[in-house]
Amino acid sequence: MGYLKKYWKKYKLLFFLSVFCVSCEAVCDLLQPRFMSRLIDNGAVKQDLNYVITTGLIMLAITGAGAIFALTRNISASVASQNFGADLRHDMFAKIQSLSVEEMDKFEGGSLVTRMTNDITQMQNFTNGMMRVFFKSPIMCVGAVIMAATLNYRTMPVIAPVIVLVGFVIALSMKMTYPRFAKVQRALDKLNTTMREYLAGIRLVKAFRRFDEEEKRFSDSNDKLADNTIKAGKVLAILSPCMALFVNFGIAAIIFLGANWIDMNNMHVGEIMAFVTYMTQILNSLGMISNVLNMFVRVKTSHERIREVFDVDISDHPVNAGALPPLPGGEFYKTSDSHIIFDNVGFEYRGSTGQAALSGLNFSVKRGETLGIIGPTGSGKSTLAALLMRFYNASHGEIRISDTPVDKMPEAILRSKIAIVPQTASLFTGAIKENILWGQADATDAQIEEAAKAAEAHEFILATTDGYGTIIGQSGVNLSGGQKQRLSIARALIREPEILVLDDCTSALDVMTEAKVRRAIRQFSNNMTCVLITQRVNTAMTCDKILVLDSGSQAGFGPHDELIKSCPVYYDIYISQIGKRGDIYE
Repeated sequence: MGYLKKYWKKYKLLFFLSVFCVSCEAVCDLLQPRFMSRLIDNGAVKQDLNYVITTGLIMLAITGAGAIFALTRNISASVASQNFGADLRHDMFAKIQSLSVEEMDKFEGGSLVTRMTNDITQMQNFTNGMMRVFFKSPIMCVGAVIMAATLNYRTMPVIAPVIVLVGFVIALSMKMTYPRFAKVQRALDKLNTTMREYLAGIRLVKAFRRFDEEEKRFSDSNDKLADNTIKAGKVLAILSPCMALFVNFGIAAIIFLGANWIDMNNMHVGEIMAFVTYMTQILNSLGMISNVLNMFVRVKTSHERIREVFDVDISDHPVNAGALPPLPGGEFYKTSDSHIIFDNVGFEYRGSTGQAALSGLNFSVKRGETLGIIGPTGSGKSTLAALLMRFYNASHGEIRISDTPVDKMPEAILRSKIAIVPQTASLFTGAIKENILWGQADATDAQIEEAAKAAEAHEFILATTDGYGTIIGQSGVNLSGGQKQRLSIARALIREPEILVLDDCTSALDVMTEAKVRRAIRQFSNNMTCVLITQRVNTAMTCDKILVLDSGSQAGFGPHDELIKSCPVYYDIYISQIGKRGDIYE
């Protein structure tokens, strides 16, 4: 419940106001049957018109007061619950943003969407219902029992067994529905994940005509959600009528026994009507309590799922501060010679049971140099880039930038030094200019154009309808693959980073355009260290140093001329792409 404390402090005054109004409203409702009994027995039966009018006016005043209290608690409950929901969504989004990529991997994307929407809505609705109904129902139930007992004690042998039986039904309902509603939320997670994957890969689905398979996947998830919801609903469908049956039996018993009590002059007609009304209030209150408790079961599941996100420990994250805190020994971060050092670095993905993704990486790159990373598919090239960005922490060894371990560097400082262009270009709905400004929000128009020219994007941008103001569709659907890659490069360059990581981001460009982009990037900043992940050996050949990876291990490191003679893996890649095998190793 830790994450809820801040919201309690913020909205407790509205909560107490709502509880006060609910209590007063319940008292008003409980007083009505008592006055109705008096009106009938002392007014209508005795034909005392003045007593009827006086009592009627009192009942009307009580009704008006109850309406005012109900209006006040509705307003306070709505304000508190809506703001609570908005604050919780905001804080959860901020929490998700603070998670590392490794921590994000613990949750499915569809699951996080469900937690942000459905689960928080459950919490919000429960808060609203709690402030409006939850406290009124037990007050009405207990109050109706007390009022009935004080009106005539003879009804207690009827009321007490009914309450015991209904209480048993409610407890049984909670025990049986909790695990079922937990399965409902997990099934909803699966459905959201399936739909999310389909929308993300819709072009691939159409290309391979996998409509039937995707429809089956969705149907399986949808049917599972429906089945789990039906199973949970069956419990409520059986137990709720049982509860109503017990209370109605109590009402029938009071009416039956009341007829004998009236004949024996032990009870009046007005009292019987009051008892029936109180039993109806008890029925309604118990029904509402049952509904609230069933809602609580669902909310408990949602609360636990939300808490899982808030409970992710980020205490070991570097402080996102602008200042440079001192290292042990009194040294400060160096910024003059931004070179990269990998010192016996190894990495294993969480839960991996096979071979390590990376192992035994030892190399260094001087400031201003270009490092090419090449290797077979699955050799760990993109994983190395993720470690450099500290999306993941190295399992072994140490990565340093300017002699500073990246795990001791504040995240804000690290990310200000490095810009990455990912393998898959990610653009956002909005103008081209807005997408480039993602890299540097306060950049001028001149800087935007300079970055676009360096990425060979300026000409095609000007050829569009509105130039830099052209609106990009969702995920850049109205751009070609090469155009999206060049805009991604421009977005990274505008930051003027010390280290630029290009993760095979020119795969959609032809060889000539790629060469122009590389030359323009070098002219853009001579002091920038560039890490170029590529599948093309002719691209790697132009780099100052080349790191060759094979199955996560370092197969070779050095310039092209050395590697072609000393590294069999690199030589095989070179021969497969450039020409025939020679006699270098003979």
